Amino acid sequence: VQLQASGGGLVQAGGSLRLSCAASGRTFSSLRMGWFRRTPGKEREFVATISGSGNTYYTDSVKGRFTISRDNAKNTVFLQMNSLKPEDTAVYYCAVSYSPYVSTREVEYDYWGQGTLVTVSS
Repeated sequence: VQLQASGGGLVQAGGSLRLSCAASGRTFSSLRMGWFRRTPGKEREFVATISGSGNTYYTDSVKGRFTISRDNAKNTVFLQMNSLKPEDTAVYYCAVSYSPYVSTREVEYDYWGQGTLVTVSS
């Protein structure tokens, strides 16, 4: 099982980026997928999650700005990030969980991608 995250980069505050996470090794259409992020000196934190059926949940700081979605035919999950702020700067990780419930903790996720860096300049 492999997860490959991409789409990070440098963007000005107020700009947008779209992250992608391609999964391989098995079919993930029925599994929950999520995005986390880590900034230097901090713990990795939950950003958003989507169930196999498309139900979504976000951390409060990104609600209304970020949208998680998935394309099950392509085994890919996306994170559309709009109105980016400098505090969104982080390495973003995608992950897969076998849990059928909303999962916001790292321990609830079973496979992780390598991370992609997002830098938002002020």
